[in-house]
Amino acid sequence: MLSDTPIIQLRGVTKSIQTSTHHVEILRGIDLEIRRGEFAAIMGASGSGKSTLLGLLAGLDSPTSGSILIDGEEIAGLGEDKLAGIRSRKIGFVFQSYQLIPTLTAEENVLLPAELAGELNGAEARARSLLDTVGLSERHDHYPVQLSGGEQQRVALARAFMLHPPILLADEPTGNLDSTNGRQVLDLLEHLNQQEGATLVLVTHDRELAAHARRIVVLKDGAVVSDERRNGA
Repeated sequence: MLSDTPIIQLRGVTKSIQTSTHHVEILRGIDLEIRRGEFAAIMGASGSGKSTLLGLLAGLDSPTSGSILIDGEEIAGLGEDKLAGIRSRKIGFVFQSYQLIPTLTAEENVLLPAELAGELNGAEARARSLLDTVGLSERHDHYPVQLSGGEQQRVALARAFMLHPPILLADEPTGNLDSTNGRQVLDLLEHLNQQEGATLVLVTHDRELAAHARRIVVLKDGAVVSDERRNGA
């Protein structure tokens, strides 16, 4: 359920890198709040900074300056151990390239976050339930090589929701799929966003995909140039 309470808060976030010849500003003073339960799309051309921004939200990289609060916890400047703990408890991540472990079955891939967190009580039933939700109850014992691209992405979605994370970050989740499978994955993202109550932040360059979000944030040259809530959100 959508709340007025922000679950993601960014204040003055910058990201820059220094090459041997240039100082490159990737993000320039990002101020952004995303509410609990919101479905927000982050759009922008290649090089706009959208994937960098998602990586900062996931704690996979650190900002050069600024503040990032995830569910009330400041993550900017934290060490990797603490960041890993926050990711485990609060963030599910879906990649364009699925990132399944080839030697594990679909069910074992979904179970992996629970095993890494040591939260195995009821985990098998939860994994089976999620695979059923994404339409793969009959494929639980199949390995990634035995699954289509669309099926692999559905396994990745189930895995992302294994520990009931309050936030789901999706980086071009339909980028490697045809239109039919892409639509199925989008439908599942929306369904899980509503069923699980998770905040969904989707990075995409696809306007048709972004149009399904209740909010569209557009980046250009590392800055927010548009922020529009839609459908009465």
